[in-house]
Amino acid sequence: MGEKRQKQVKIDVEKWWKDFILRRQDVCHETEISEQQFVDMLNGELKKVKTAFKKSIEDCFNVIFDVIDTNRDRSISEDEFLIAFKAYGHENIALDTNFFKAYNPDKDGLVALNIIRQSWIDFVVSDDANEKSLVKEAFEAGV
Repeated sequence: MGEKRQKQVKIDVEKWWKDFILRRQDVCHETEISEQQFVDMLNGELKKVKTAFKKSIEDCFNVIFDVIDTNRDRSISEDEFLIAFKAYGHENIALDTNFFKAYNPDKDGLVALNIIRQSWIDFVVSDDANEKSLVKEAFEAGV
């Protein structure tokens, strides 16, 4: 990745972090949020207005998956997938590889960006804890 692209990725990730992870925390001038605060915040937003919450989650995943799609081909390769998971602290390459392969990559080893993005959106906004989900299965497997 070229230097210009690296700078843009950094800007995009920082904006994503502020807009979608910290969310309204900046009102309180906080720069950290606990996992429980984050979960409680999302649950509160989901319970308020589900359609607005879903739109927010769609925006969130559109931004982050655009960052992950480093070559901008609108698909995700196994390398891009593994790099992204490593960047977020996942060190078990075997689990992450199995997760990627669960998406059934095409003959070129790629998965359409919209398929991966939609699986994450569906996972986050699902009301049914028993609903089948590749993301849920990956987490249950230890990802």
